[in-house]
Amino acid sequence: MDIGSIFLVLGLLVLVVLFISRPLFEKQSVLVSQTEHDLSALMAERDRILTALQELDFDYSLHKIPEGEYPAQRARLIQKGADVLRSIDELQAEQSTEDTEGKLEAAIAVRRIESSTTDDLPTELASSTSPVNPVNAAPDDDLEALIAIRRRTRNEKAGGFCPQCGGPVQKSDRFCPKCGSLLTP
Repeated sequence: MDIGSIFLVLGLLVLVVLFISRPLFEKQSVLVSQTEHDLSALMAERDRILTALQELDFDYSLHKIPEGEYPAQRARLIQKGADVLRSIDELQAEQSTEDTEGKLEAAIAVRRIESSTTDDLPTELASSTSPVNPVNAAPDDDLEALIAIRRRTRNEKAGGFCPQCGGPVQKSDRFCPKCGSLLTP
């Protein structure tokens, strides 16, 4: 082997090592709150209990479990499952109140942005913007508002219908886009 091929192999080796070790150097871990951790643990417990119930029912149908033990085991698993479901509901209720406050704050921020951008728009577009409902504010609201503005401006340009075929035409059309007949001004 000559020195060039050794450097080439060493260079490739360094690149491979860097590529493989990249996840160790990147900080992609997401901090999880204690509530989210508890909720995840409860959902895993719920799944475990459901699996245990399915296995118990299957074993009973194969007559692997005596008649006297089956109702007691099933009742115990159902009680555990009900307790876990109650705990999940309580945690989700706590999270929903926190989420509601965040959504309200986001809606207020969107409303402020809209009021400031409405002042910057031309008068014809500013009059056509509609306020966003603060209860339903979401990240898609800005896009929805732009789509609504575009639709309103297109509807304002509508010129009626073609007398020949009845297709919709714009005010600026001289010929029908559907049938091609001449439109009278």
